[in-house]
Amino acid sequence: MKRTRLTMLSLALTGIIAMAGFTGCGNKAEQQGAQGGDKKKIGMVVSTLNNPFFVSMKDGATKKAKELGYNLVVVDSQNDASKERSNVDDLLQQGVAAIIINPTDSDAVGNSIKAANDKKIPVLTVDRKANTGDVVTHIASDNVKGGKMAADFILEKLGGKANIVELQGLPGASATRDRGKGFHEGVDNKANVKVVASQAADFDRQKGLNVMENIMQATPQFDAVFAHNDEMALGAVKALKGKKVLVVGFDGNDDAKKAVESGDMAATVAQQPDLMGSLAVENAVKVIKGESVQKEIPVDLKLIKK
Repeated sequence: MKRTRLTMLSLALTGIIAMAGFTGCGNKAEQQGAQGGDKKKIGMVVSTLNNPFFVSMKDGATKKAKELGYNLVVVDSQNDASKERSNVDDLLQQGVAAIIINPTDSDAVGNSIKAANDKKIPVLTVDRKANTGDVVTHIASDNVKGGKMAADFILEKLGGKANIVELQGLPGASATRDRGKGFHEGVDNKANVKVVASQAADFDRQKGLNVMENIMQATPQFDAVFAHNDEMALGAVKALKGKKVLVVGFDGNDDAKKAVESGDMAATVAQQPDLMGSLAVENAVKVIKGESVQKEIPVDLKLIKK
């Protein structure tokens, strides 16, 4: 009896040890899976989805991810750098294999990128650059060139003589800096050309309307408006209410194209946000697979005018 009981006890203990071993292995495997991330999951952090341009970018990315068999998780930062950081942290917790970021602010986004760098998760930026952090590639239009295109068009249309209002984008965004740089390269230090007002309207249509109304009160005489994006340009058009002022936007969204066709806007420097999103996902997949990518990937611009 004693021998039988000892045998049964020994078997029971062996079973318990074996189960513990299996459980330990299972936990280890789960941990390794979490650390390694889901190789078929890509995170995309968009500055705001309250703008048709970025919705189009998201749609292009989503379509390409589906085509390539990847799961794209898109989050909206609502133009808030702290929300952007929390979005990145959430994606890292989900175990994404790569993160695409369209920054709200080129300086503030650095902390979010560094958080991904610390986890060894590759980061790609799209449309707007990051000033700090390790980014594998940046996909964007040449915003400096686009700003210069707008300036050249305005001066050509007005015979090289003009008082111009500039509506700037979101302060701190690389697109604001670069579009402004290109524009001023085209108009500064030219005889008979003056930028009579330059104010930020944060890439927002309603703010474009409000800022334009304020400028009109303070500076009643001007010939043209260059807005760093179409949303602000469309707000300016509403404020101007049919006055004979040349309005040029930037992005080439559907509402702006209609405004150019109707004559409410003179032109828009058209980007291809859907292509930007598509290229971002395509290159994220290459990075996940260990393939090399270009440090900067340009997307063509074109001027849409009537």
